[in-house]
Amino acid sequence: MRTEDPIYRQLQKRLDRLPAGFPEVASGLDIHLLKRLFTQEEAKLAIQLSMKPEPIRRIYGRVKKSGMSLERLQKLVGQMARKGTILVSEEGYSEKRYSSAAFSVGGIYNYQVDRLTEDLINEYWQYQSEARSKARNAVKAPKKNRMNMLPLRTIPVEKSISLPDKVQIGHYNNVRKLIENIRGKIAVANCICRQSGDILGKPCAKTDLRETCLIIGPDHAKRHVDMGIGRFITKEKAFDILDKAQKAGLVLQPENSKLPEAICCCCGDCCVLLKQLTRAPRPVDLFATNYYAEVNPEFCNSCGTCVQICQLDARVMVDGISTVNLDRCIGCGNCMTVCATHANRLREKEEEMPLFKDKEDYYMTMLSNRVGKPKMYLLKTKMFLGFKV
Repeated sequence: MRTEDPIYRQLQKRLDRLPAGFPEVASGLDIHLLKRLFTQEEAKLAIQLSMKPEPIRRIYGRVKKSGMSLERLQKLVGQMARKGTILVSEEGYSEKRYSSAAFSVGGIYNYQVDRLTEDLINEYWQYQSEARSKARNAVKAPKKNRMNMLPLRTIPVEKSISLPDKVQIGHYNNVRKLIENIRGKIAVANCICRQSGDILGKPCAKTDLRETCLIIGPDHAKRHVDMGIGRFITKEKAFDILDKAQKAGLVLQPENSKLPEAICCCCGDCCVLLKQLTRAPRPVDLFATNYYAEVNPEFCNSCGTCVQICQLDARVMVDGISTVNLDRCIGCGNCMTVCATHANRLREKEEEMPLFKDKEDYYMTMLSNRVGKPKMYLLKTKMFLGFKV
């Protein structure tokens, strides 16, 4: 019978209480992954962290009973922050604050970009497959007026919006405005999906671009640079990256909030979320998007470039004329940029998809959906009073 280190099981249960969860699986890969990324001492400390950012002194009040000195605690949190196993927050605070990091959904695993190994990649995806298979509820189409709980949403590439419409487009759907309105520095990091493919000997079939993840949240950008997995760039360089992504036909997907901290440039070959959702009968029901494409058949010259560039196979030639499968179109706008005759046009949906205020709002909604409103009320009360949650 397999013996199990209780510290890592406690850590797994702790991470599973976070909004994104980290469920136990029968194979034991959950514990194996934690042992890869946390020493025993780090695991003991991670158990004591809250999902709400806290100053070092408050954390020390919990761990000093174990004999850990304040100096050792400060060294340990710095070490774990560089590894991406905890989060550091500075914006809006007079001193650094530390909190738990989710394992997936843009968390601990994603922070291993540039530090990936073939074994880590394979074990993570085996774990994810096992965790999904035991999940009680499969991904379902959002009900009308309900917030879409995907971590990312789709917005049009800039050159797909004509000038008259560009004046009217909401800034949450305008990638240039998202960059222009950032609150601090911008960083860029390698795409973990394409990097994984490279390591596994399955390079991306859509593009040779790798440094395509734009980090636009102040804390988020600094974290990436401090961890050594990102570098600061200018707004001009960010626009250059977006131009290259557009030419490659990549789908722009910022985080699903009014204040996104990152913009991903995704393809149907490598992007895990894109690949997973495109297998659904009606992908459009699952994506968070406000646009769709339509065609004026009188202008179509049957070149087929829109069919070739579409990442979701939403464009089909019928009797020599390009058509749009609205069950699959997510309004990325890439077909607009390659149409020489301007036969394609983006249309805004009648009902706009509501957005979360910020990442915290997204996570709190996700947690409320998991635990229910009564327990969520108790958790928020504990947060307000400064308790660990």
